[in-house]
Amino acid sequence: GSAAPDFQGFTLLMPAVSVGNVGQLAIDLVISTLDMAKVGYFYTDCLVPMVGNNPYATAEENSVELSINAEVYSLPSKKLVVLQIRSPFIKNKYRPFCETLLSWVKSSKCARVVLLSSSHAYQRDDEQLLGTPLRYLLTPDLEKAVGGRMKELNWKEMEKVAAYPGINNTDKVLHIPGGGITKLLFTESCSEGIQMAVLLKFCSEGDNIPDAFVLVNYLNEWLQLIKSEVSTVSSKWKIPSSWRLLFGNGLPPALF
Repeated sequence: GSAAPDFQGFTLLMPAVSVGNVGQLAIDLVISTLDMAKVGYFYTDCLVPMVGNNPYATAEENSVELSINAEVYSLPSKKLVVLQIRSPFIKNKYRPFCETLLSWVKSSKCARVVLLSSSHAYQRDDEQLLGTPLRYLLTPDLEKAVGGRMKELNWKEMEKVAAYPGINNTDKVLHIPGGGITKLLFTESCSEGIQMAVLLKFCSEGDNIPDAFVLVNYLNEWLQLIKSEVSTVSSKWKIPSSWRLLFGNGLPPALF
């Protein structure tokens, strides 16, 4: 019942629920390392319901706090607000979620949105096989503000691919297989004049922890969330306690 929080001038950081859950794992590292405070929940019927223990527990006292499928964390000192999503989307609910999210972005006066995503490595075209597995996308409104900075960083923009490969190679479209809501959210932001950046990594399903470190370091090159003078910046990210059970419990001794 309270008024919408005022995140005027803040950057909203969020994951797409995409291949390998790389965006969500990267967001976990950001929340845990910066010790961000939970400020609320993002209520939606577009995600599979979920409840669990505090994934960022540091002691027995705070381990019993409950967490749900979509929560909001804030760090005013860095003008950063984070939406973490912990469950998959319900079928045919992508569009209503995007509409609700972008409406919230406008009402809470966020300056820009940064979406962390991933895409199937095996579905790359020839051009995408070259060089780094990391890509970015900027909406026209954000391109004006930070396009030059991306070029300074020598980042590679996500290539468009042939709409009808082998038949007509001149018509190019944005294709993000395995990217979940990424493409829809990006195109909607373009048409609504919202400043959005997509940072993504090509990857495969499996142990995606290394991919999460690569993606969060990529984000850090731009936003400088933690100091990165040293080459071992990965060691500066704090792994949340919940990652101990990322692949479930160990095998019960009774089996043997």
